[in-house]
Amino acid sequence: MNATSPSAERHRANAHRHGPVPVALVTVSDTRTPDTDENRFFLEARLAEAGHRLVAYRLIPDEPAAVASVLEELAATEARVVIFNGGTGIAPRDTTCDVLTGLLEKILPGFGELFRMLSYAEVGPAAMLSRAVAGVWRGRILISLPGSPAAVRLAWEKLLGPELPHLAWELTR
Repeated sequence: MNATSPSAERHRANAHRHGPVPVALVTVSDTRTPDTDENRFFLEARLAEAGHRLVAYRLIPDEPAAVASVLEELAATEARVVIFNGGTGIAPRDTTCDVLTGLLEKILPGFGELFRMLSYAEVGPAAMLSRAVAGVWRGRILISLPGSPAAVRLAWEKLLGPELPHLAWELTR
């Protein structure tokens, strides 16, 4: 059973009163295209169902310069949350987390810890290979997820879907 404090419930209620959250989505992949990006379609649908607004979508190669460049571009948008998917593993080409972690002004260690805990229940010890991370950058929440559709679904259903308005609201109160 999940026990929620009255304070957390008040925060969630206040967050929902501030309307839809503007979200940018970035897929980091050397193999996907806009037409084959399952994570894009899944997240677009979930965001719409939850009443949020997708304000930007980008598909970039897993290159540090591309990650940094897209962040600068998205800083000019109204996005309060930027969700990256892909590039969180330990392979040599997995650089998304390295770039983002170096830029974060505040890290939310609980996000990665919870994500790996939930992943462990699904994939066992392979969950330790994920470097999923979240934090604050220039008044925005940055979230970096693995590129696996199962991982994106898990993150949305268990972490992001329930807390997205609260995360965004905390930066503006």
